[in-house]
Amino acid sequence: MKDIENILYDLVLPMVENQASLKVQQLESLNEKEIILNVYADNSDIARLIGRQGTMAQAIRQVMMVGSRVLNKKISINFESY
Repeated sequence: MKDIENILYDLVLPMVENQASLKVQQLESLNEKEIILNVYADNSDIARLIGRQGTMAQAIRQVMMVGSRVLNKKISINFESY
């Protein structure tokens, strides 16, 4: 599933200022029909990725939802700061 990580990484890379600190990691899920992705970045970059009232985070999740339909799995994206 490294492809899903790379797609999300490429999607959020232009949105952050400190690109060296950006990291996307896939976590194991107990549900085989779910993929959990964590986005790690600086505090200010996480705020930018989430956006006001979560609008950017919701848009990122909707874009990734297209890929989830192809894989027939649910993709959960969490945003974490260092």
